[in-house]
Parts: sequence; C-alpha cells; structure tokens
Amino acid sequence: MMKERILIVEDDKNISKLVKFNIEKADYECTAVLNGEKALKILDERPVDLIILDVMLPGMDGFDICRAIKENGKLKSIPIIMLTAKGEEVDRIVGLELGADDYIVKPFSPRELVLRVKAILKRGKPEEAKKDILAADDIVVDIPKHKVAVKGKVIILTQMEFKLLVTLISRRGRVQTRDRLLSDVWNMDESIDTRTIDTHVKRLRKKLGKAGSLIETIRGLGYKFNEED
Repeated sequence: MMKERILIVEDDKNISKLVKFNIEKADYECTAVLNGEKALKILDERPVDLIILDVMLPGMDGFDICRAIKENGKLKSIPIIMLTAKGEEVDRIVGLELGADDYIVKPFSPRELVLRVKAILKRGKPEEAKKDILAADDIVVDIPKHKVAVKGKVIILTQMEFKLLVTLISRRGRVQTRDRLLSDVWNMDESIDTRTIDTHVKRLRKKLGKAGSLIETIRGLGYKFNEED
C-alpha cells in the first residue's frame, strides 16, 4: 500500500524539519517547501493527500495559497491544516472559511499535530451509516464516491464537511452535541475548539444552499438534521 503524501509549507527551517521528522515517523511520505510558489508547483505536478500550511510566508501568505487551492477544481478537495503563530480568533475563522479543515497555533505539540493529521486522513463512514447512498430531500450522498449532489447538481465539500454531513444525515432527527461531533467527526475530544464545528456547519449550510436549512441549530447543545415532511 502506498503511503499517504503530505506537503509541508513552512518557511522556518527548524519548524519545517521538526514537522517533517514527526510526520515521517508516523509513516507518511512527506515533502517540505519554504514558500507558496513552490507548493503550488508541486501540487500542479502531483496532488497530495494533505497540506500543512503556515500562514506567515514570504510572497504569497497561507491564506492566499489556501484560496488558490480551493479555487482549483483538481485540488480543492485536499484537506489543509493551517499552522501559524497567530492565535487570534479572526485568523482562525478566516482560514476555516477559506476551506481549511483545521487550525493549529504555534508553539504546538508535534504529537498533537500528528493526531490531527491522522484524524483528517482517517477515512470511512461513521458507524451508524449502513448504506452506501444516503438521501434526504434534495440531498443525495454517494459515500463510496465521496460525492454530494443537491437537486442533481454536484457540490464540492472538504473531507471534514463531507464527514460532518454524512454523520448528521445518518443520525437525522437526533440531536448531536458539539462534543459528540468533535469525537465522531474529528476523532478527538479536546484538541480543537468546539467553535470549529460552528464554522464548518456555517460553511456546509452555505454550500448546500436552501437545503442547508435542514441542519437545525439546537441552542446550547449542538445540531440536528431534519428531513422535511
């Protein structure tokens, strides 16, 4: 079996070496570059399975690179972890709204970063999902093909958005707390802020259009998927 490929985009050579060492130790194939231009060139030649992307880079910053990737039809489904010294909430939200799957602030634990990489790359449907095809009103989810269509029109979701949607539809009518979603969708309990879920749900609703209203916010608890009568 071929190893999953991870691209590190980090201009601090010491941090880059540290991340690369730990990622390779976790049995992934890893390539590290110092700027966005080189990263985009590599992606153009051979897509990867995940990108660890620093925000503060020379030339194109991480937000610009993330935007360029998510606007590219061939690359937009690649999950991205934003890596930065900026800890302000606005920077985290900007990264997630641009399509990043996760956000980790320096200084960070290499073990935590590896856990987040594993969680994002971990594939497979939630245990409650017994069917290959899930349908809810105008939404059709083809799990094996990792494809979602609304009224017959295919929409592009990130891996985490896809997994979140499958989980909510599979458990339709049942309230899913934020902590439960963190555990089941992100495969973690405490390593990321529950507000990350709110950002992903907001982005998922937007992509689903009118069908996004089927995802109901349960104040103080979490979310529930409602199928129209």
